[in-house]
Amino acid sequence: MDEQELYGGGFAVVVISASALAAAAGDAVRQAGGRVLRTIEWAAVAEEIGQQAGRPLLMIDTHGAEAGAMEIALARIDAVATALDLPVVVSMATADIDLVAAMLLGPRVAMLCDASPLELVAALALAGASHSGAGVLHSYVREGESERLRRLNAEVARIAEALARLSVAEEEERNGSLNDRHQSFHAGPTRAQPGDAALVRRMIRARRLRDGFFGRALFEEPAWDMLLDLYAAHLENTRVSVSSLCIAAAVAPTTALRWIGKMTEAGLFARQPDPVDRRRAFMVLTDKALEGMRSYLAALRGLGTL
Repeated sequence: MDEQELYGGGFAVVVISASALAAAAGDAVRQAGGRVLRTIEWAAVAEEIGQQAGRPLLMIDTHGAEAGAMEIALARIDAVATALDLPVVVSMATADIDLVAAMLLGPRVAMLCDASPLELVAALALAGASHSGAGVLHSYVREGESERLRRLNAEVARIAEALARLSVAEEEERNGSLNDRHQSFHAGPTRAQPGDAALVRRMIRARRLRDGFFGRALFEEPAWDMLLDLYAAHLENTRVSVSSLCIAAAVAPTTALRWIGKMTEAGLFARQPDPVDRRRAFMVLTDKALEGMRSYLAALRGLGTL
């Protein structure tokens, strides 16, 4: 029995929200083409989530929720959504970013910050279409961002390869003979140089300075802005929360969260739980991303642009 036969048409949604917001959430679900299977208040999530048949979409509205109840509920929601592979759409205030991201950040979670009713309906429609097997629309809408991410990964790989070739050539030139190549050159990980942290911070400031002359929207590139910020933080031995990384992206929080998810899927970002406060998580660069950034700066030095 498929989802439509089980639920009587339209994609099924379980709404989790404060009781005062349940009606508005239900309206958004219906406008998106879905059907509310049940509504669960925050205090009842631990007992009621996962009791329904099938694999519904979870629509979560954190507005008006008490932080303590939300922390307990989100942990349970994450466990159920992961076990059943359920899509999740979260509508939240910017102040809730760290708590929600600490619990729910993942490839099947769409996070909206201070979203308009239209944005919420659109997100529900996309998630519902994808969950129902109609992924063509979803792929088409996100094709532009996927292509940008592909180009970014390709550029990082190209720079690393160019650096490796440059290093080989310089070593051969110093030794004066191609016959000594395999004896004299031992490729290893590129190392960060003294002053790299200050250099990356200057690069970030230069990007924001450019925005002041031409406007912020013209040069939006959240993936690169976040890579720079996380690399600087790594060099400075500091930690970056999800909400801080959203600010560094210099785009709307919803857009930043979407890119954090994409960069995580691409193996460039990783989420690191706060060992002291489980309501918060930090974002870090993976080894792959760190090596790419080190190689990128080394290549710039080789070109004489730094």
